Amino acid sequence: MLLKAMLPLVVAAALMLGACGQTPAAQSPAPAGPAAQAASQPIKVVASTSIIGDVVSQIGGDRVAVSTLVPIGGDAHSFAPSPQDIARVTEAQVVFVSGAGYEEFLTSLLESAGGQAELVELSKGITLRALAEGEAHADEHGGRDPHTWTDPANVKYWTAAIAETLGRLDSANARLYQENATRYNVQLDDLGAWIGEQFAQVPEERRLLVTDHAVFGYMADRYGLKQVGTLLPGYSSSAEASAQDLAALQEKIKDLGVRVIFVGSVVNENLARQIANDTGTQLVTVLTESLTPAGGVGPTYIEYMRHNVTAMAEALR
Repeated sequence: MLLKAMLPLVVAAALMLGACGQTPAAQSPAPAGPAAQAASQPIKVVASTSIIGDVVSQIGGDRVAVSTLVPIGGDAHSFAPSPQDIARVTEAQVVFVSGAGYEEFLTSLLESAGGQAELVELSKGITLRALAEGEAHADEHGGRDPHTWTDPANVKYWTAAIAETLGRLDSANARLYQENATRYNVQLDDLGAWIGEQFAQVPEERRLLVTDHAVFGYMADRYGLKQVGTLLPGYSSSAEASAQDLAALQEKIKDLGVRVIFVGSVVNENLARQIANDTGTQLVTVLTESLTPAGGVGPTYIEYMRHNVTAMAEALR
């Protein structure tokens, strides 16, 4: 009888213990749905050049998937987008370009791609330099130099725009992008100081640049060099020089005592070699519009700049 009387109490206690051991529905882990998957995906970025692509990667890290339009070793001045390039821009969330008229292919590309991706011109905010005496006549860029990256101080404008854009597209990681930009800016400051030290060792009267086209103007202005002549007129490596242009350049080289001509790997070297032979100057190859593949002399922007400055300072000394 006692056991029979206690049975309801035992059953009630068991039910209470079972209820206490259950996990509330609100504490159960939610299955990873489409929103969670989307949040874990890197931002789809298209960069116009390998130089820009590298800087974006420095800021974005593994949170960005960067695709570059102009291939390694290519030249944006003469680049023609393929259907695959148009497709990549169509699928991208953001397209980073130098701007200032540098990407001559950009308008037609964006029209073909439908203009859905956000376009960020990294040179906005930078005071563009005008063609100086000795840099030939104005060209398709309206007489403004689009090669802003040859001065590392200008690339800090790039990092600010990149960090802000990525942080807006991926707000959960906005602080990460800002921290990466700050860290990279320190490297740019160190690079700028090192460049100044290298060119300070070149006698002032020898700090004369003759290049294939007017590409190093920002660097020249910052570090006390003078870009006195170009094989091709203006800022584009796709321009053509007249016989009169070349004759005037040869005369200037001789009059100023220029000892070296710097040419980019993306430009036909035959013309430069002819001028060098006619004027008795040294020909030195540098990087201009593109980085090199991994394992080359300039696979990143900072290594690209260090390679060029080392080659130029040594040749000018």
